[in-house]
Amino acid sequence: MLSATFKLCCGISHEHLRKMTGLKRMALSAIGHDIRGLMSKGSHCLSSTVPDYIQRIMWEDPAVDQEHGSDVNSSWFSNMELSYVNQGEATLRGALGILQRQDGWQTETYQGKGELVLSTVLPRLGKVFRMEAVLGVPVDQLYYELFEKLEQMPEWNPTLSRVKILQRIGKDTLLTHEITAQHPGNLIGQRDFVSVRHCWKKETTVYLVGTATHSEFMPMQKGQVRAESGLSCIVLQPLEGDQCQTRFTWLLSMDLKGWIPKSIINRVIPQSQVDFIRHLRRHLSTTAQP
Repeated sequence: MLSATFKLCCGISHEHLRKMTGLKRMALSAIGHDIRGLMSKGSHCLSSTVPDYIQRIMWEDPAVDQEHGSDVNSSWFSNMELSYVNQGEATLRGALGILQRQDGWQTETYQGKGELVLSTVLPRLGKVFRMEAVLGVPVDQLYYELFEKLEQMPEWNPTLSRVKILQRIGKDTLLTHEITAQHPGNLIGQRDFVSVRHCWKKETTVYLVGTATHSEFMPMQKGQVRAESGLSCIVLQPLEGDQCQTRFTWLLSMDLKGWIPKSIINRVIPQSQVDFIRHLRRHLSTTAQP
C-alpha cells in the first residue's frame, strides 16, 4: 500500500517505474524512504515534499511555470487524496512541456472537416498522438460537456459503456472509472480504465488532463483487461476573432495491455480520436448551450 502511495505521489505508473534504469530506481527508493518519514509525521503538504526533479524523471522536459498549481487546501484532504491532486498536476506539467514541442511531429491522418492527427515518440511515454480540430461552440460549453457532465458521455459516445466518478477532490480533480463498449469485430476488445482527471483554467484557455492511477474504490475486475492512459490532455482555446468557436487540441498516449501488435494500436488510437470528434460534433449539434 505504501509503495503504491509513493508511486502515486510521484505521478509514476507501475509500467513507467518498471522500465527505469537501475540508477533511477535507486534514487526513487532513497526518496521514497524520505517520503515515508514525512508521512509518518503526519505531513499533508505532499506537493511541496515531492521534488520537481522526480517528476521530470517521468517527463524529461524542462520545468514549466508553476502558476498552474492547485489551490486545494491540504488540511481538507487525506494524504491519498492529495496524492491524486499531485498526480494530476504532474501530468499537466508534462503535457505543457509536450505542447511546447514544435519539431518531431509527423502526420498520421487528415479528415475532411479539418481534423488533423499528428504523432511523435517520447522517452518512456512512447508514441503520443496530437489531434487538432476546430469546433463551432464556445470553450465553456465544451468544458461543461467534457468535465462537468463526464458521466453522461456514454449517452453520445458509443465507444463507452460506462463512466463513473469515484471521487471528487476539490473542484478541479476527479478519480474516475471508464469501461469501453464491446462491439462485434472490435480488434482491441473491451477495456476499463481508472484515471485521475484534472482541470486547469488559464485566462480563456481550459486544460483537461488525465492519467492512469490505482484506487481502492475500483480494484482490478475479474475477466476485465485494465488499460492505462499514460497521458491525455485536451486544450480548449477560443478561436482568435471568434469566441463562439474553439480550437481543440488533444494529446493522447496509452497502453492498451494484452497481446496486441503495436501496428494495430498505432492505427486504433488516432482513429479513436477522429471517431470521438465525430460523435462530439453530432452531440453538440443537438445540444443547447448550458
